[in-house]
Amino acid sequence: MALDPAVAILAVLSGAVVGLLLAVFGGGGSVLATPALLYVVGLGDTHLAIGTSAAAVAVNAAINLAGHARGGRVKWPCASVFAAAGLAGALAGSSLAKQVDGQALLAFFALAMAAIAVSMMRRPRDAGDPHVHISWRLTLRLAPIGLITGFAAGFFGIGGGFLIVPGLMAATGMTLANAAASSLLSVALFGAATSANYAISGLVVWPVVGLFVLGGAAGGAVGLKLAGLLAQRQLMARRLFASLVLVVAAYVAWKGLTG
Repeated sequence: MALDPAVAILAVLSGAVVGLLLAVFGGGGSVLATPALLYVVGLGDTHLAIGTSAAAVAVNAAINLAGHARGGRVKWPCASVFAAAGLAGALAGSSLAKQVDGQALLAFFALAMAAIAVSMMRRPRDAGDPHVHISWRLTLRLAPIGLITGFAAGFFGIGGGFLIVPGLMAATGMTLANAAASSLLSVALFGAATSANYAISGLVVWPVVGLFVLGGAAGGAVGLKLAGLLAQRQLMARRLFASLVLVVAAYVAWKGLTG
């Protein structure tokens, strides 16, 4: 595709919106990346949009992971086991997705968006053990959940944070804050594996990735400030955003079913 100035501006603006939403809402905030690349930037091909989106999400997650790591919120042993198991799942999921017709894949993607929206409607819990340590028992619980989550992330081309965070909390009993920070390792690795798999088939537009990440960094900075202002109305804001995701999911499903 021709990367003319109008397309470049749309890519930066789309990245800024996704970065802002990701900073404000965390897991699930990047679910609009693929629809934005399809219907705003105009990539036109479902597989191309998913591969490009996965690369951009991976870079943004890695940047945010570094910040959380400096704050000491990442539970590295637990996060590493989950991510290592999920890496194989992400490669398998993305390999399968490349074989699925683009229109059918859009319909599946719409279902994933709806699931994310529903998960964001619930009130998040923050209870948990801030002093979780890895053990064989936890490893045996983390690995299978990581594998399944990685497969879903790879197949749908999403960061998977909305699955990874509750998965980490259920398997280890860690706090929401630790799970959100630790999930970024998996989001980065799953996104990198998915985008690498798509890139092998020439299904990543790297200049768009760069512009999307650039916009995402700016949007994320604004989103962090906005998150503070919405702290007292976080649940209401999450539910409003979830409603928007449901509307977009309906549109994506319609496009997937009607072509």
